Amino acid sequence: MQQVHFSAPFFSKDAKKLYDGLETAALELRRAPPSEKYAYSGDILQAMNALKEGGVLKKWGAELEKPYDRRNVFLGDLKRVGVLNPSGIGVASIRNDKAFLFTVVGVTSVVAVAAGFLPGDWGFFVPYLTGGISIAVLAVGSTAPGLLQFFIDKFSSIYPDYRERVLRHEAAHLLAGYMFGVPVTAYSLNIGQAHTDFAEAKLQRRLIEGCLEDNEIDALAVVALAGAAAEAMQYEEVIGQTADLVDLQRILLRSKKKLNSAQQQNMTRLAVFEACSLLKKYQKEYNALQEAMKNGASIAKCVQTIEEA
Repeated sequence: MQQVHFSAPFFSKDAKKLYDGLETAALELRRAPPSEKYAYSGDILQAMNALKEGGVLKKWGAELEKPYDRRNVFLGDLKRVGVLNPSGIGVASIRNDKAFLFTVVGVTSVVAVAAGFLPGDWGFFVPYLTGGISIAVLAVGSTAPGLLQFFIDKFSSIYPDYRERVLRHEAAHLLAGYMFGVPVTAYSLNIGQAHTDFAEAKLQRRLIEGCLEDNEIDALAVVALAGAAAEAMQYEEVIGQTADLVDLQRILLRSKKKLNSAQQQNMTRLAVFEACSLLKKYQKEYNALQEAMKNGASIAKCVQTIEEA
């Protein structure tokens, strides 16, 4: 377990003990079997509340006190809040998929042509076998693209902006969750495994069960699209929004008040708008958190970083 170091005299022994409790809860959750992770996530919430009640956390859940107005948000509003290409929000990116398929087809084609000059039967069979790779990849990509996702994620790391995108994306999720009082249980910046996990125990039930109140929907929608918003403020094309949009849809389907297509579309824009506003409001916290996460900081250390920024 990564040790959390606290700068004296700012942190008292009691504060350090509370932070250690959060670190222990996070470690136990990571070790818990999948069927019990929901129950263990409640310990994360308790540890965060203990830090809050102990006066250690000043920013935890700060945005819960902010009134949330479900107003109409237009593309111009997104542009004003910092989104570089508002029309790209909600449109799945195919940059990585396209680059992967073009590379596979291109490389195998060159190899197949070159193999045609091999002597004897090798010059006959190798081009066919090599060409078969392209056909197989295209067939899988058109029928079950999810099977190629691991390879596409690995391939996408060749882009110079890949690691920065992942860092900005996951740090935004973590910060938004923190400000809305949704405790983070784990995160990863690894290629093909980038994610930020939240404790569903915040709601005292799983997201796949029951209905959510409007205030729960509003907060979770911002948390879900914070990563996409962070990318949209830095890049014209948002690569990592597909998973965020799936999470948002999962949340909206749990709404007590059923939303039609137009309302869901507006909720998407509204969540991005609020997420961008949050990232600009807590810019110092966001920058410091990115640096901490880049260095592999633990959950407790991330919390400390946000509070000290």
